[in-house]
Amino acid sequence: MNFDKRLTPARPDLAAEHLREQIVAAAYAPGRRMQVRVSHVNVQRKPSDDAPTDTQALHGETLTAYEERAGWCWVQLERDRYVGYMCAEALTENIVKANHRVCARHTMIYAEPDIKSPPVDALPFGAEVHIAAADGQFSQTDSGGYIFSRHLAPNDRPLGEFVGLAEMFLHTPYLWGGKTDMGIDCSGLAQVALAAAGVEAPRDTDMMEAALGRPVDVDEGLRGLRRGDLVFWRGHVGIMQSEDMLLHANAHFMMVTSEPLIVARDRIRANASSEITSVRRI
Repeated sequence: MNFDKRLTPARPDLAAEHLREQIVAAAYAPGRRMQVRVSHVNVQRKPSDDAPTDTQALHGETLTAYEERAGWCWVQLERDRYVGYMCAEALTENIVKANHRVCARHTMIYAEPDIKSPPVDALPFGAEVHIAAADGQFSQTDSGGYIFSRHLAPNDRPLGEFVGLAEMFLHTPYLWGGKTDMGIDCSGLAQVALAAAGVEAPRDTDMMEAALGRPVDVDEGLRGLRRGDLVFWRGHVGIMQSEDMLLHANAHFMMVTSEPLIVARDRIRANASSEITSVRRI
């Protein structure tokens, strides 16, 4: 059977129990539900610190772990179904239902409800937490830490328009597989911003191009685009800020930049011999 290894928990030696009738493997595992307990954690291609990072999971995300061995868990994320290896220490089986998420680019968790108290951790935009109580300007998490209340929003409604949310990441360093303001890639930028706006999106550009929105016809002059349109190349995606300006995390500048689409189009055409494959309107 042909399947997408990025989205299917199956290896020759082990597969998810629910795939028993579809995929042949030496063994099958029912898996156990777990949650990310740290700020964010890499999802890596192999169980090794020096393996490529394909994506990241943020605090509060839930997943199914099918194997734990030598400090690594082989998992599938629940939100976008991505499969890979995570450091086992970053996960917990004590799952707490989140009720808020971080709406600032980054926020601190303090030991006390006081900005002068020492931070004990930090959380990126989109990380989810369970808030147990509010104490003036601060909200207390279920684990006892304190977060500045205006850096949080209920996670049951959109935070706003996704382009404006993506614009918060302007000048963030480029990082392959990244999804935080410490480093982010092109599809990570689109996915994080869309999720905060209430639109669940796949992780990789080819998946996004196949799943999101409707096609928009454009000519050589790139006329007729709108704010919020997604522009795709093979392996790359950018977000239109206006009819002519593109926001994208890119390896040319090694950061999230805003530039005229036609300039980006011509540079990518010249340097990578790659053409725009489609424009999708959400």
